[in-house]
Amino acid sequence: MYGLCGCCGALRPRYKRLVDNIFPEDSEDGLVKANMEKLTFYALSAPEKLDRIGAYLSERLSRDVSRHRYGYVCIAMEALDQLLMACHCQSINLFVESFLKMVAKLLESEKPNLQILGTNSFVKFANIEEDTPSYHRSYDFFVSRFSEMCHSSCEDMEIRTKIRMAGIKGLQGVVRKTVNDELQANIWEPQHMDKIVPSLLYNLQHVEEIESRSPSPLQNADKEKEIPAEMAERCLRELLGRAAYGNIKNAIKPVLMHLDNHSLWEPKVFAIQCFKIIMYSIQPQHSHLVIQQLLSHLDANSKSAATVRAGIVEVLSEAAVIAATGSVGPTVLEVFNTLLRQLRLSIDYELTGSYDSAVNIGTKIIKEHEERMFQEAVIKTIGSFASTLPAYQRSEVMLFIMGKVPLPSMHHPMEPGRPGENRNRLIQIMLLKSLLQVSLGFQCSNMLTALPSSFLDPLLSSTLMEDGELRLFVLEILVSLIDRHDSRHKFSTISTVPDIAVLKLKVDKCSRQDTLFMKKHSQQLYRHIYLSCNDSCNVQAHYEALYALLVMISIELANEEVVVDLIRLVLAVQDLALNNEDNLPAYNRCALHALCAAYLNLISQLTTVPAFCQHIHEVIEMRNKEGSYLLPEDVFMEKPRWSRSVEHISTELLFLQSKVSEVLGGSGYNSDRLSTPYVPQLTDEDRLSKRKSIGETISLQVEVESRNSPEKEEKAPAEEITFETLKKAIVDSVAVEEQERERRRQVVEKFQKAPFEEIAAHCGARASLLQSKLNQIFELTIRPPPSPSGTITAAYGQSQNHSIPVYEMKFPDLCVY
Repeated sequence: MYGLCGCCGALRPRYKRLVDNIFPEDSEDGLVKANMEKLTFYALSAPEKLDRIGAYLSERLSRDVSRHRYGYVCIAMEALDQLLMACHCQSINLFVESFLKMVAKLLESEKPNLQILGTNSFVKFANIEEDTPSYHRSYDFFVSRFSEMCHSSCEDMEIRTKIRMAGIKGLQGVVRKTVNDELQANIWEPQHMDKIVPSLLYNLQHVEEIESRSPSPLQNADKEKEIPAEMAERCLRELLGRAAYGNIKNAIKPVLMHLDNHSLWEPKVFAIQCFKIIMYSIQPQHSHLVIQQLLSHLDANSKSAATVRAGIVEVLSEAAVIAATGSVGPTVLEVFNTLLRQLRLSIDYELTGSYDSAVNIGTKIIKEHEERMFQEAVIKTIGSFASTLPAYQRSEVMLFIMGKVPLPSMHHPMEPGRPGENRNRLIQIMLLKSLLQVSLGFQCSNMLTALPSSFLDPLLSSTLMEDGELRLFVLEILVSLIDRHDSRHKFSTISTVPDIAVLKLKVDKCSRQDTLFMKKHSQQLYRHIYLSCNDSCNVQAHYEALYALLVMISIELANEEVVVDLIRLVLAVQDLALNNEDNLPAYNRCALHALCAAYLNLISQLTTVPAFCQHIHEVIEMRNKEGSYLLPEDVFMEKPRWSRSVEHISTELLFLQSKVSEVLGGSGYNSDRLSTPYVPQLTDEDRLSKRKSIGETISLQVEVESRNSPEKEEKAPAEEITFETLKKAIVDSVAVEEQERERRRQVVEKFQKAPFEEIAAHCGARASLLQSKLNQIFELTIRPPPSPSGTITAAYGQSQNHSIPVYEMKFPDLCVY
C-alpha cells in the first residue's frame, strides 16, 4: 500500500504534495514561490496540518543533509521561515518543535555554512512573538551549542569570525526569546549564565583585527558590523539591561569567575572595561548589588596576590564613580568596613611577609612594594566611595574610620613591643590617609552636627602624637574639613601677601551654626594648634599646614570674638619662640616667627583696621631690613636662610600685644581680652602625649592654677605633676596590688591546709573581738546625755557627770519655738 502511494503521487496526502512542489528539480533555481504561496495558504486554512507539514519538512531536510544536498537544505529552511512568519495559531507549538529539531540538526553539522544557516533561522524565530506559551520547550542545547560557536578556533580567520558572530547572535536570540517570558525556561539560572556570559566576555577579550587586510572603503561599513567584540558588547548590554533585581547576582558571578580563571585582574584594563559596561547597562537602583558582589569577591581573594586584589579594588573605585548617579546601597558602613579590613590584612601581610601567621615551606612570599600599591588603591577607592555620599553619611563614615584608628587610650589598646609599634604606626598612617581622602571636598552647613565631639576629640588628640607624619595628616584633615570654598591651594605656601585681594577669597558672614561650633570647640582647636607649634620635630610641611589651618578658621568660621582669640593665640606662639622654654632648635624658632608674621599680615587685611595694618606692615618692613630670617620668604624655601642667633631680638622686630590691643580696641574689639596673654587650657588628653614638652606644659598649667587659686593661703602648695611622679604613683599602686594579692593567697592557703582546731580558735577570737566592739557601741548609744548645767566635783578632785532627765533640762530661749 505504501509503495503504491509512493508511486502514485495523486494518492499521497495533500500536504506532502504541496511540500514536494516547493522544491525545484535543480536546487540552484531556489524556492518555487508560487507553490510556496499555495503551501502557506493551505497551512493557514488547515492549521491542524501544521505539525504534519513540519514533520515532513524535517524528514526531507534530514535526508538532504545526510546526502549532502545542501541546496535543498537551504530551500527547506527558507520554507520553514516563511511558514513561521505567516502562522500564529494555537497549533504553532507542534510546528515549532519540528522547526527546532531541524535547526539543531544544522547546528550539529560540521559545515560552517549550515551552522550559520541554522543560526539565522533561529534568530528569525526568536524575533517572533508567539500567541500561546510553551511549557515544555527547552533551549539547553542551543545555549550550549551557541556558546561553543562563540569559542570557535577555526584556522581561517574569516570563517572563525562568521562562526563567532553566529554564536553571539544565537545567544542573543535565546535571551530575547526567554528573558521576558516567565513560562519559558529560566535563562538566569547559573547553568545557563555560566555559559552565556563567559562566551560573550571571551569575544570581548579577543578583538580580531579584521581591518588589517585593508578593505575597500565601500566594504568598510559592512566589515565593522562583523566584529565579534562589538556584537558581544551589544548582547551583553542587552542581557544586563533586562536583568531584574534578583538576577543580578547570577549575571555578575560568571564575570568574576572569568576574570579569575584567565588572570585578567592584574592588567585590570579589561576588568575595568567589563564593569563599566555592566554599570552603565544595569538599572541605576541595582548598582549597589554589583558593588556588594565585588566586595564579597575581594574578601574571597583576601589571600590572593596583591596585584589581583589591587585590580579588584581599582574596579571597585571605577564602579563607585559610576554608581554616584544611582545608589551605593543601604549598607554604606559595610562597604568601608570591608575596605578597612582589607587594609589591615595587607599591613599584616607586609609585616609578616606571608599570607599565613607562620611561614611554612611552600608559602608564597609577599612583595612589600606590591602590598603598598594595594594599600594606596584601597585608600583611593575609599575616597571614590566617599565622594558619592551626602554630607551626613560622609560624617558617619569619618566617625567610623576614626573609631578604627589605634590611639594610646583606654578605648584603643596599643600592641606592645617593637612589632606591635610598627603595626600600630602603619595602621594609623593608612587610616588617617583614608580619612583624608574622605574629607576632601567635604562641605556642610552645620559643622556642629557634621563634626561631633566623638569625632573631633580623638582626631585632635592625634595632634599630640610623637610621629610627625601622623600629625601632618591630622592637620591636613582639619584643613579639609573646615575649607568649604576650596581655598586650600591658595595657601599651599607661606608668604606675606602685600594685597590679599589678588587671592579672591570668599569670606562669608559667620552663621549661627558656625558660631555655636566655635563656642564649643574653639579653645580645643586653639590649644592643639599651640601645642603643635611647640614641637621640635616640625618641618616646613607642618608649618604650612598650621598656617593653612589658621587661615581657614579665619575665613570660614571667624567672628569678632574668634578673630581676637586667634590673634592672642598667634602672639602666644611668638612668645613661645621668643622665650624658648622648651629648647626649640633655631630653625623652629625662626619658622614660628615667620608663621606669625604671615598670619598677622593676612588677618590685619581681613579686619581692615588701618592702625592694625600699619603696625603689622611696619614690623614686616623692619624685619626686611634687619631680620629677614624672621620672614617666611627666607625661612620657607628650598634652601632656608635662618639665623642661629635668635636669643636676643629687638622689640622693633616683634609684634607687640600692647600695641595690637590698643589699635584694635579703638575699633571696637575687646581690648581687655586682647591684652590678656593666651594660656592653653588643661585637659585629660595630655596624658596621651609622649613628648616631654607637653608634660612640662601640663605641670606649668597646674602650678599657674594653684597660684591663682583664692584658697592659696589655706592650702598647701600643689605638688608638681611630672613624669617621675606619675611613674612613681603607677609603681606604688602595682606594689600595693601585689601585697594584697599575696595576703589573699595566704588566707586561702591557711583555710585549705590548717587544722580545724586552729581555724576554730581563729574564728572564735575574731567573734570575741566583734562582740566587744558591739558592747562598746551599745554602751555609747544607751548612756543618757550629759547635763547642760555642767559637771560637779566628786571625791578625789575628779569631775563626774550627773544624769538629768530631759524634761528637767534648761534650754536657752533661742531654742524655744
